[in-house]
Amino acid sequence: MMQKATLSVFATLIGTSGVGIVGANLLLLLLFAFHMKLRTDTWALSLNLSICDLTFGIAVIPVAVYNSLSGGGIFSEDGTACHLMGFLFVLLHLASLNSLVCATIDKFTEICFPLRYPQLITKRRIWIILALVWIYAAVVASFPFMGFGKYAFSTDVYICLPYFGSSTTVYSVLFLSVGVLGPITLISVLYIAIIQIARHQARRGTFVCNDQHCYYVPIRSYFKNTVILVVSAFYLVVCWVPMVIIGFYETFHSHDIPAMAKMVCTWLVVMMSGLNPWINSLAQRKYRKALRESWRKLKRIFENMGTSNEPTSENDRHSSTIQSHQCLPGNNTANSAQT
Repeated sequence: MMQKATLSVFATLIGTSGVGIVGANLLLLLLFAFHMKLRTDTWALSLNLSICDLTFGIAVIPVAVYNSLSGGGIFSEDGTACHLMGFLFVLLHLASLNSLVCATIDKFTEICFPLRYPQLITKRRIWIILALVWIYAAVVASFPFMGFGKYAFSTDVYICLPYFGSSTTVYSVLFLSVGVLGPITLISVLYIAIIQIARHQARRGTFVCNDQHCYYVPIRSYFKNTVILVVSAFYLVVCWVPMVIIGFYETFHSHDIPAMAKMVCTWLVVMMSGLNPWINSLAQRKYRKALRESWRKLKRIFENMGTSNEPTSENDRHSSTIQSHQCLPGNNTANSAQT
């Protein structure tokens, strides 16, 4: 009874996170569709990250909820369905995580090498990098099909995941260290470097110039950007490190991990796909501005619809009746006869 109640709570958390993932990433895609100003040379990085998370929310989350409520069904068997879901889980998360690495490198290059940035980061190079990201994610996710590692149905979280154990020690260590910890460490190091540069700029202040004039950037502007960077690095660590620790523990120890701990760690990894669009894109000023403009347009549309549906007043109805009465053929004939 207790296990069934726990699974229901877990399914509710996963399902709610799935709705948030789909909603947040659809919102970001709609902003890209209706605001051409957001389509910069590097917008493909944010687009790719959003597509990865949206696909995860549509393809993987419903299956996870179904497994939690039904006990697994065909996915609990060690067959094609389970292996396919494990493949999608690894593929989409690796593509999302490495897209985030590319976006962080783009930020670092823009801040640290502003003069060489247009030459270093071009639209063609961005698309080549994204193609390499997907190739890398597909190859790593396909390793279990080649006999290096395996996918298995977890009876604790009712999801098909990579199997971490003594029989897959090499695969587990490489996947957790190179595939997960490596990108997270690189992102954290780059964020720390960006924060140091921001602190240095905040101490002395700076002037930013455009074609018309130059203006002073206050300290609080750098402070706000620093807070966003700290949050970006912090949520990655919180969402991924518990799962990595459990993976290493299962690889080198035969003791069972409590099912509740696995559920919490899995939910944190899932929740990251819903936080990505808010922290990495929608927290930026240009996206917030586009969101406000879209909200004003939508509000005006609803106000116009409400105005058009309002009943006409008594005077309007009376004047329209007179006009329609005067336009009748009999009245026009009578009026012409009188003249």
